[in-house]
Amino acid sequence: MSSSNAHLAQIFEDMAHLLELQGASRFRVNAYARAARTIKGHGDDLVSLAEDPKSLKAIDGIGDSTADKIVEFAETGRIEAYDKLLKDVPSGLLDVLRIPGLGPKTVKLMWDDMQVESLTDLQRVIDDGSILSLPRMGKKTVENIRSAIAFVSSADDRTPIGIARPIADTIVRRLKRLKSTKQVQYAGSLRRGAETIGDIDVLIATSNPEQARETFTTMAEVTQILANGETKASVRTEFDGVAIQADLRLVPEASFGAALMYFTGSKEHNVRLRERALRQDRTLNEYGLFPDDDKESPPQSRGVKPVASQTEAEIYTALDLPEIPPELREDRGELKLAAADIESLVTVAGIRAELHAHTTETDGKLTLDELIEHAIERGCHTLAVTDHSQSSALVNGLSPKRLRAQIKAVRQANDRYREITVLAGSEVDILPDGSLDYDDDLLDELDVVVASPHASLRQTPAEAMKRMMAVATNPRVNIIGHPTGRRFGTRPGLELDMAEIAAAAAAHDIALEINAHWRRLDLRDTHVRIALEAGALIAIDCDVHSREHSDNLIYGVQTGRRGGLPASRCINTWSASKLHKWLGVTT
Repeated sequence: MSSSNAHLAQIFEDMAHLLELQGASRFRVNAYARAARTIKGHGDDLVSLAEDPKSLKAIDGIGDSTADKIVEFAETGRIEAYDKLLKDVPSGLLDVLRIPGLGPKTVKLMWDDMQVESLTDLQRVIDDGSILSLPRMGKKTVENIRSAIAFVSSADDRTPIGIARPIADTIVRRLKRLKSTKQVQYAGSLRRGAETIGDIDVLIATSNPEQARETFTTMAEVTQILANGETKASVRTEFDGVAIQADLRLVPEASFGAALMYFTGSKEHNVRLRERALRQDRTLNEYGLFPDDDKESPPQSRGVKPVASQTEAEIYTALDLPEIPPELREDRGELKLAAADIESLVTVAGIRAELHAHTTETDGKLTLDELIEHAIERGCHTLAVTDHSQSSALVNGLSPKRLRAQIKAVRQANDRYREITVLAGSEVDILPDGSLDYDDDLLDELDVVVASPHASLRQTPAEAMKRMMAVATNPRVNIIGHPTGRRFGTRPGLELDMAEIAAAAAAHDIALEINAHWRRLDLRDTHVRIALEAGALIAIDCDVHSREHSDNLIYGVQTGRRGGLPASRCINTWSASKLHKWLGVTT
């Protein structure tokens, strides 16, 4: 999904909520909610299409009124009707509505009867106990809301990688266009593939520092210039409603590699490298690796020539180390790795199978044929079609009858396409007691069973473990999808003893999934390490609902690499024959 589509979808979703808080008709509320879903799932940038309003109105789910508002947004950057709603309804109520477990009716009651207009007000009525006077508001529900507020608040000061990386790519792309630019790259936790980041750090080597600083500080998205010195410029930006600080560091081309290493971090990794350099009677800093001559002033200030500085690779080599990928630079024993260990890590290019994908039969945006053709374009040798199961009613989950019809359609499609193997599967809901959403006879008809938790994600740890252990020992399950069910900023997911789950999965030859969507990244990197130690296999899937979801693959692969995942333990990298044999299917 493009960033402008995401911003537009959020506006229409907010308008639906605001109208509901005002007591507007269900028809109007649903119209805006439907528009938000349509915009969110559309492959094209709708702002770009606004030059031709007819093309907007031709999209199913975009009516005349919605199209007019998109055109207005494209031309002015605002929607007057939205601004008016924000004047009539406290904007802080939108934050309250984003707390899981609080619907518009309850929020409206709190607004009308308790003057709750923000998260601070919500915390007040929780603390004084008055929230318990609301209908269907028990102590357990209140504790869940309290936990959700704490979780959302702790997540607010960092930006998910899937939001930060496109912004960083945009900044780097603009600076790269300058003829004076020699090298430019983002660094920091973003380059290390961390799931959330604080600020965006960009390094540039240029023959015209003044031009680079001016380009950076005068971007249209800059809301405030915090610093603009010879070696560093800092700005606050807002890209499509996302506020984030960005820093530009100007470094000499001769020491670009040393600076990139230093500012990529982590701090702990850098400390280990400096300690290693000292044991070799050398000094390592952001300017390079220098011979240590016991002088107090920095060697670069005295004209001492570095042993290595231009590239990270030559610095690692000079330290008698293989080049350690950014994802591993977290001081988790990476200096002990051999070159072969690093070379074996999973890569984006090595992923050849997508085993978790949805079609228009449930909540996907691609028809069966479109999904297959997209997988072929991606270079996949195998695609598993895994639409939602019957309990996922909100996303039109397949009844047993509809699933059997889809299995037949998938088999016929597999006969039509010679370039790829298309497998019949399902993303089957794991019910609260650990049972699956279809009976065993139907599961046996499938080539791939991805069992995933979607509901009852606030179970106690004991309940969650009983539930997930039942799945990790189920012989009909091939992959456990997004095992904890977490989503950034909205829910932390199930609390699981991942070592026990992974050991059971390994014993029963079941793979644990890294769901590559940046809102999930579940398994997370620490879980990947635990799973590998337990001997489990890993799947990296994009959970494809639209073409754009395939772009999330990089985040799943980086998460795997941060966990030390070798390609040999990732089933999506296997050859077709090996994968099909493991799945027990003949093609």
